[in-house]
Amino acid sequence: MHIHARALKYFDMIRRCGSIREAARRLHVASSAVNRQLLQLEQEIGTPLFDRMPGGLRLTAAGEIFSRHVITVLQDEHRMTSELDALKGMRRGELSIASVEGLNIGLMPNVLSSMATRYPMLRLAARTTGSQQAAQLVADGDVDVGIGYGIERSEALRQYAVGRFLLGAIMSPEHPLAAQRTVTFAECARYPLILPGPGLSIHTQLRPILVHHRKPLTVLLESASVELAKSMALRGVGIAFQTRIGIEQELQDGRLVHVPLTAAGPVVSELGVYVRSGRSLPAALDAFIRVVAEELARRESGEPTLGDEHGRG
Repeated sequence: MHIHARALKYFDMIRRCGSIREAARRLHVASSAVNRQLLQLEQEIGTPLFDRMPGGLRLTAAGEIFSRHVITVLQDEHRMTSELDALKGMRRGELSIASVEGLNIGLMPNVLSSMATRYPMLRLAARTTGSQQAAQLVADGDVDVGIGYGIERSEALRQYAVGRFLLGAIMSPEHPLAAQRTVTFAECARYPLILPGPGLSIHTQLRPILVHHRKPLTVLLESASVELAKSMALRGVGIAFQTRIGIEQELQDGRLVHVPLTAAGPVVSELGVYVRSGRSLPAALDAFIRVVAEELARRESGEPTLGDEHGRG
């Protein structure tokens, strides 16, 4: 079987777009050329790679298998280019990152600044997503690395670094619960709440606790934005829930208090760094993972210790 690189790139763009016409537009070639490459590819493989649906193209079972091969080939091509450039002393290339919103205040700026210093000619592309979306983008080969909370283990992903952080109730220093060392959800539920919306890992983590809480709740806001929830907590209108990541400055300034949540022990959120399984790490990606791992370890060391259970969830 002899499959040319152009056919792989055309196939990958069709996979991403779900349309030959849109793939052709992004590739800056005629639709007929893209369609011809696809037909030749399917003839070479001996089976259709896409189902032709009224709403566009959808991968067949064979297409799913072939797509995993294509993603590996194209990412290895990027790795080779990066390593050759590094030999020339150029350090050129691209690194694409998907991470959750709460990291944009302190953690990600620290990591990206370090990368910009180490690889000044490397182009970094960062996007903000939910944790599960970050994982899916990595698995699909749409980004090089994803950082998120509570990402489920998967054969498609490999975890390269992790930090464990206490999930807590955040509130103004004047709140009646602010002086406590720990707090239960039942104690928080006596006051107005700002709850995480679906799509946030905190929502998934709190769901079992909410299910077992039988008494009525006063919910002022449910939001998938941790920044909005933080802003509302800063105004003193309710209790929100998150880790200390992303609110370090407010804690240092005394504008917010973070009280660890307990439910038969500390409630711990895992913040992990993920790359697609089987992928070779180019120099820039390996360096990025190391920088994030160092940043996670530094922040994890500053977490309060709540007895022997800390860090085990």
